[in-house]
Amino acid sequence: LQVPNAPSQPLAGIESRRFTNKHSKKALKASLTLGILLGMFFVAWLPFFVTNVAQAVCGCVPAGFFDVLTWLGYCNSTMNPIIYPLFMRDFKRAMGKFLPCCRRSAEPRPSAISLSMRNSHSGPRAATSLKNVL
Repeated sequence: LQVPNAPSQPLAGIESRRFTNKHSKKALKASLTLGILLGMFFVAWLPFFVTNVAQAVCGCVPAGFFDVLTWLGYCNSTMNPIIYPLFMRDFKRAMGKFLPCCRRSAEPRPSAISLSMRNSHSGPRAATSLKNVL
């Protein structure tokens, strides 16, 4: 039987707390992002759907007001590509790889062949050359 050293136990506890804190922060940030997205969705589309039901029941909604509420919902859809990069680092990195306006100058643009090889999960092949691929 080996008795663990006393100093290693507090380190393990500190490491597990650090691991828990790291994941708690990620979960909190994900919850915040989701809350903002859902909040904006409800603020933008709920008036449209309530007005739509009211229009079906009584027909008392002016066409101009209905159009304004429709465009409010469309504005919400245009805000999503702005909100995601602001709050999600992984989304920002992924967009930076494929959009020329968001790419850093030091990052090379991935070629179509390297993307297909990366996505095929087959890894590099010794006998594969560009002639064989084309």
